Amino acid sequence: MKILITGGAGYTGVLLAEKLLMDGHHVTVVDNFMFGYDAILYLVRYPQLEVIKRDLRHEDMSYLAGKDVVFHLGAISGYPACEANPHSAQTINVASCERLVNALSREQLLVFASTTSFYGSSGERSTEETPIKPVSLYGLTKQKGEEIVMQREFSISLRWATVFGVSPRMRAGLLINDFVEKAISEHSIILYDADSKRTFMHVSDLVRGYLFALEKRDAMKSGVFNMGSERLNFTKRHIAAKIKELVPCEVMESSMGDDDIRNFEVSFDKAKKLGFDCQKSLEEGIVELVKLYRFYTPFSFVKPI
Repeated sequence: MKILITGGAGYTGVLLAEKLLMDGHHVTVVDNFMFGYDAILYLVRYPQLEVIKRDLRHEDMSYLAGKDVVFHLGAISGYPACEANPHSAQTINVASCERLVNALSREQLLVFASTTSFYGSSGERSTEETPIKPVSLYGLTKQKGEEIVMQREFSISLRWATVFGVSPRMRAGLLINDFVEKAISEHSIILYDADSKRTFMHVSDLVRGYLFALEKRDAMKSGVFNMGSERLNFTKRHIAAKIKELVPCEVMESSMGDDDIRNFEVSFDKAKKLGFDCQKSLEEGIVELVKLYRFYTPFSFVKPI
């Protein structure tokens, strides 16, 4: 198939591109490479890879033509990034998403990277039918993006759990990734709203979820699906305790509230009935992150000699 990935050089996109290339698909990656080029260099050896350096805000979206499937991952992702770039969050996550949708033909499949983040802080078990209550600009823009995408019949929206794990293009700001990095580099983890709960999944399972949607596209089209596993609903306190078992560190609780308030459990019954479930455990992800952060220093531009 001819498949396009927006944000294809990102944390998840580069791993998805690799799997699709290994399966023999022709893959076009569209990315502005704001985080550099290194993450995708190892994929250039695949003859069926095409790379287009372009920002989603650029008017020319001619790269969409002739593609069977579009995985729309390109976005300002996460609470901190959206708060730091509020205008870009709106123009990329909402306005550019609308332009992309309008440029597609009816027969092209669009798979949208949505999020469980907009279930808010209800503390309840959330299904796809639960009213959405975004508590951040990130959640609000992703909700608007999903609404735009789901106006098309041949679209699938995947509401992902909070992701963790190692990728060629790391994201340090993700909660579990960040906790492990802080435990190693600063020997401490600070918990805000320690007993708030959310759901998590390993990045390799997230990639499996995209491939699952591709395989099950006829059953999933026009649908919204929570993607993750109920086995991976955890509090921040539980995660910090698991990390402390491997990395000696101090776990401290702050009396200040968390600006990124999320407290909910998620039901994944809808996707599970079709056959999707996570394979990687929290412990496996922590072990690989500990291995990474023992030698890897995020955002270090001055290298020791």
